[in-house]
Amino acid sequence: MAQQYRVIVIGCGAVGAAAAYWLSRRLGGGVLALEQYQHGHARGASEDHSRVIRHAYSRPDYTALTPAAYQSWNVAERGTGLRLVHRTGGLILAEEGSTGAAYIAAAADAMNTANLPFEQLTGTEVMQRWPQWQLGSEHVALHDPESGILDIRRATAAHIALARDRGATILANAEVTAIAESAGGVNVTAAGQDYWAARVVLAGGAWNPLLLAMLGAQLPITLTEEQVTYFATPKVAQFTPDRFTVYGYLADDGLYYGFPVYGEVATKIGIDGAGPVVTPQNRTFTRDEARVRRVLAFLERYLPTAVGPELYTRTCCYDFPPDRDFITDYLPGSQRVLVCAGAGHAGKFAALLGRIITELALDGSTRFPVSAFSATRPALSRPAQAPTRVNSL
Repeated sequence: MAQQYRVIVIGCGAVGAAAAYWLSRRLGGGVLALEQYQHGHARGASEDHSRVIRHAYSRPDYTALTPAAYQSWNVAERGTGLRLVHRTGGLILAEEGSTGAAYIAAAADAMNTANLPFEQLTGTEVMQRWPQWQLGSEHVALHDPESGILDIRRATAAHIALARDRGATILANAEVTAIAESAGGVNVTAAGQDYWAARVVLAGGAWNPLLLAMLGAQLPITLTEEQVTYFATPKVAQFTPDRFTVYGYLADDGLYYGFPVYGEVATKIGIDGAGPVVTPQNRTFTRDEARVRRVLAFLERYLPTAVGPELYTRTCCYDFPPDRDFITDYLPGSQRVLVCAGAGHAGKFAALLGRIITELALDGSTRFPVSAFSATRPALSRPAQAPTRVNSL
């Protein structure tokens, strides 16, 4: 007979682990979380040392949620005694007159409306405060003083530990091979074992399209293989988290984003949404030399002392809806299956998304404003189109 639970969460990355924890706060042992690999594996998007966390978004849909995201991570910090969020401050930079400068202006408006702290700076003012930068009079910037580093690997493990402590069952090496919804509940088969629950949460990241297919459903989610590169700067003291910020530079050829020295004795940089379209089966995990050259050229121009020997390059998958907004909702036509797609930027919101999923699963609605992330919004029903690569930074 199938083992019975109130809610089954499929996927134990950042969002799935957070959902398992927040569900366990209300259901205790009524929660099962299934992970197809070992926890902390390198195939998903919740590994590595760091993700940016910030208030600086250009749309109220996000600035309405960022304070609750910080507060949700604080709950996990208090529960474990671990520090998960490291505030370094953050910069968004661009050239005057560019689309990037328009994003900065919109972010300033959104943050001002939400009563969130920020400063608008010139390139000269940035260099006075952070002389690591080599900018010109044509540059403008927005400084978010509460931005910083989310230790995503530790945060995911913390949520798993907290869920276990509340009685949740967390299983590794439990690949899901079948999902069947009926009027009475949802049956899930994983690693040869059958499970049943009143609700199921799909939090599989790059594997969500495969999980949806098991239900005979689909959503317009495009997968891309992204990468970040660590450079072993010899000027380590210039790039410690107390001396340098996280940043995003909106250039004509894409969004370059980077971190202080954290997790490795090296700086970290990537280009947002620049990778090829892939599937879970054909992604290669192979570094793209052209993108490594691009980030190196960026550092040589704007942050020359951050350059050093390449330590390594690692890859992950983004799951893009066409508008690059989250999907956090019941699957259309279903009253029992919820899906969360992170759109390549959900890491910083994962703790909050876990709360939202819990409220949707157990209460049927959520106190948080998430209408923009509905699974029935127009952008998800339009004819097939390429996903927006740079939207929410």
